[in-house]
Amino acid sequence: MFYYYLAAAALVALDQAAKLMTRRCIALGEHVTLLSHVVGLTYVQNTGMAFSSLSSHTLLLTVVSLVASVLLAVAIWKNPFRSKFANWMLTLILAGAVGNLIDRALFGFVTDMIEVLFINFAVFNVADSFICVGVALLIVYVLFFDKSEDAPEQAGKG
Repeated sequence: MFYYYLAAAALVALDQAAKLMTRRCIALGEHVTLLSHVVGLTYVQNTGMAFSSLSSHTLLLTVVSLVASVLLAVAIWKNPFRSKFANWMLTLILAGAVGNLIDRALFGFVTDMIEVLFINFAVFNVADSFICVGVALLIVYVLFFDKSEDAPEQAGKG
């Protein structure tokens, strides 16, 4: 179990390093193209959550991030899925939640920097990526691969 928390800590460190580099190297609102017409960096301070929703409720979002982080840490410990894959997805989500929690608690905003240039999309960060990938893959796992021990017997068996 310990290695899930160690991995989450390493991912949080990666997220925080990216955010620190952004705050130090890119002026607020400045754009740097990484790959023309594909991806760039734009330093944005987001006081809200996805697509800047609830931007005037930073304290609420901080508390929700804290509660979610604790619940995810407990879920990893309790191992409700009994699957390493599912636990790795919970680890990704935990890392993202903690990464954004740190920003909210320290600065009152989340540092966003990744901008996809080929579509009109929100600027996001590494932690957001962890959350989205983790949630998407966990949903796929639960819908298509999780076999509950108390599932009813298949019809026609016997």
